[in-house]
Amino acid sequence: MSEQAVRRTRALVCWRAAVEPVPCGGGISNHNFLVEDGERYFVRIGDDFLVHNVLRRFELAASRAAHAAGISPEVVHAEPGAMVFRYIEGRTLAPEDLQSEAMLERIVPLVRRAHKEIPRHFRGPAPIFWVFQVLRDYAARLRADGHRLAGDLPRYMAAAERLERAVGPVEIVFGHNDLLAANLIDDGARLWLVDWEYGGFNSALFDLGGLASNNELSPEQEEELLESYFEQPPTSDLRRRYAAMKCASLLREAMWSMVSEIHLQIEFDYQAYTAENLARFERAYGSLLGA
Repeated sequence: MSEQAVRRTRALVCWRAAVEPVPCGGGISNHNFLVEDGERYFVRIGDDFLVHNVLRRFELAASRAAHAAGISPEVVHAEPGAMVFRYIEGRTLAPEDLQSEAMLERIVPLVRRAHKEIPRHFRGPAPIFWVFQVLRDYAARLRADGHRLAGDLPRYMAAAERLERAVGPVEIVFGHNDLLAANLIDDGARLWLVDWEYGGFNSALFDLGGLASNNELSPEQEEELLESYFEQPPTSDLRRRYAAMKCASLLREAMWSMVSEIHLQIEFDYQAYTAENLARFERAYGSLLGA
């Protein structure tokens, strides 16, 4: 826990009385707290992360649009480096939850609604999240930093170029772009999708690939995921483009972690996370090449 983050939370001007922030687990790039001040609030402390192309003004705009679309909790206060949300009483999901057919049947409509409805409510300049440009930027940064795996970057970027060609033209939606199980909350009656720091216009295939790869869905579940989202059986072309985007999602997660090894100060084993995601990328990419 960062004492500086605790002090920043206590000092937020929205509180009616003195508060004592309680750390919330799960964050690997921000500091999160539960605060009681007449009612319960979730506080997210984090400045712009330029190494990850995260600008908090875009996250705030996306969070407000997601609330207006009925996807996410309300932002009740924001100031530089901090956002305060109404607290959702519920259970944060784990990857094994998403491996349930019943849960996937609840998640897919929520993701589709986010893709289509958030642009109706987003205000101001809007970001785009194109994973292949993210990968190019990460590779340049990792080379400049002299990362321990810099020698492998030419191979990763050659794979990224091949994957970008395989994805081809896309339909643009407003993506969440970080569909980890921990960003879904079940309050017993409905699901909430939270954490919009990477939110931006993108292909739906990236969110679907991330949903599958982050939560280790089976091939059968991936087939059901595509059919449910697109409301028709997937074609061989769609499967190929989806598989390429899923590989890109895994490579992005691995390279995100590689950058984080150097630049983030959160107590988290980024090297182990890098190794895990590189291994998963290599398996998925090898399977795609062998298809």
